[in-house]
Amino acid sequence: MLTIQNMHKAFGGIRAVNDASFAVAEGSITGLIGPNGAGKTTLFNLVAGALRPDAGRVTFDGADITGEPAHRLFHKNLLRTFQIPHEFDTMTAQDNLMMVPGDQAGERLFNTWFRWRRVERQEARVRERAEQVLEFLGLSHVADSRAGNLSGGQKKLLEIGRTMMVDAKLVLLDEVGAGVNRTLLGEIAGKIEQLNKEHGYTFCLIEHDMDLINRLCDRVVVMAEGTVLTTGSAAEVQADERVIEAYLGRSDTSGRRRRPPRR
Repeated sequence: MLTIQNMHKAFGGIRAVNDASFAVAEGSITGLIGPNGAGKTTLFNLVAGALRPDAGRVTFDGADITGEPAHRLFHKNLLRTFQIPHEFDTMTAQDNLMMVPGDQAGERLFNTWFRWRRVERQEARVRERAEQVLEFLGLSHVADSRAGNLSGGQKKLLEIGRTMMVDAKLVLLDEVGAGVNRTLLGEIAGKIEQLNKEHGYTFCLIEHDMDLINRLCDRVVVMAEGTVLTTGSAAEVQADERVIEAYLGRSDTSGRRRRPPRR
């Protein structure tokens, strides 16, 4: 589904992503882990069109999408969520979902005057879909609440819901578990599993919660200092000495662990 080849991105003299390569299989849930400053979110930004790479290639669903902007990738059904949700806080949860589908007839003033029946029919279909998504996510009770008033976990679910409004092929999840209580995190994980198994969604997720990684991921990619350190199952990468060293630092002569510098 997704192939990242020899990706590079530098900011000044700092190489945030340095010759990173890996692939995401269709229908899989792939985890992307690594210490803070490893380059994970920068890599997501390169894939999702928020940044242009200095070098390297990204292929999605058989097509080269290197450097394509986010709005074009949206129409190819490649979407992302954010560690800090980007909801429209003064709009209701339902309206946040209804605004997602592109090319809605009501976006054009001419149509609202002279093709209002078409606008009404389309809006009814979009509303029905939004109601279905809210019900699936267990958010029907907050449909008319302002999105800015939702809890952190509900906002994360709402972001996943926005990807459902266009039947995404690949969703990049950036720390979906950050700041979410354990009970709601379990619900979020269950929805991700259901979307993957029953609806064919492919996911690639950045996450620090290894319990979540162990539960969800078919394969795990480990990044450190901008490059891919290793790949394998969750159990394999957690037993890898290089991964332990990247997270905990090397031992000095006194036997104490020292942490690697952050970038």
